[in-house]
Amino acid sequence: MSETPYVQLLEATISHLEHLRSQGARHVQVTPGVLQELVTTKGTPDAPVRETRPPAPPTPSRPAGSPLPSVRTGGPLPTVKPFAPSPTPSSTRGGSPAASPSVATSSGGREATDKGAAMEGLRERVLACVQCPNLVAARKNVVFGVGNVDSPLMFVGEAPGADEDLQGEPFVGAAGQLLTKMIQAMGLSRAEVYIGNVLKCRPDTPGQSYGNRKPSPEEMATCLPYLREQIQIIRPRVIVALGATAMEGLFGRAPVRITGERGRWKDFEGIAVMPTFHPSYVLRNQSMETKRQIWEDLLAAMERLGMPISDKQRGYFLKAG
Repeated sequence: MSETPYVQLLEATISHLEHLRSQGARHVQVTPGVLQELVTTKGTPDAPVRETRPPAPPTPSRPAGSPLPSVRTGGPLPTVKPFAPSPTPSSTRGGSPAASPSVATSSGGREATDKGAAMEGLRERVLACVQCPNLVAARKNVVFGVGNVDSPLMFVGEAPGADEDLQGEPFVGAAGQLLTKMIQAMGLSRAEVYIGNVLKCRPDTPGQSYGNRKPSPEEMATCLPYLREQIQIIRPRVIVALGATAMEGLFGRAPVRITGERGRWKDFEGIAVMPTFHPSYVLRNQSMETKRQIWEDLLAAMERLGMPISDKQRGYFLKAG
């Protein structure tokens, strides 16, 4: 007796999830449209289904007993607050490039209207990447990116650290906690923006028992196409580049003096980029001046996006009197 389409789909889905698990995935993104289809087809296993792709080639398995990646369905999907059309800031520092209103497509020709599927396809390729053998041998997880693919605001750092390597998510250590507070001070949450890195694997540190290493220009150049495709899928109106190394990776030039670059708008393939300090720099330099400088850069991004800014927000980290 031949298998029903429902059984065939179920087996293909299980095979696909096992492949994702072997690549280090801990969850999968599900678009609202897919969730609606699941609700609609529940209890009707014989309903026609779309043709599924064949399972990916075998890949090295994770340790036995690893759970299958779960689908996050606990609550509504994050949405972006509706930002007003972006006015040109009257107090712009340096020439502000005009953010492109057009919708780009990824290098694979996928329509950006299906951003979730496009990003998941890219994620699968990044998880399987072995172009840097030293990073592959040392990494615990590939750190792809996290957040809302429809967000007009994207934060880009340099590379994962030890905490990020363990959890498979960018900016979760001390610097990441500070970044989260900065985002919240803007009136947003991590779920409303997109956060990623130039490098998707933690730079290996041979001979070191602790600490991080700056990614090499070659490593960043190898990984940059992945970041570029993430940007093409999301097509944010503003990118906040966190630190000198992120700027070096984005623009392919070194060295960058972030003290001279921060606060001045740059252009990355038609998208406005605001360079600022990496949160770890702020952790090491807790002066009001440093905090105010990074906050002014975030205020500029908020102005660029047409976000409402209260008097209280404008006054953060100003010296009294």
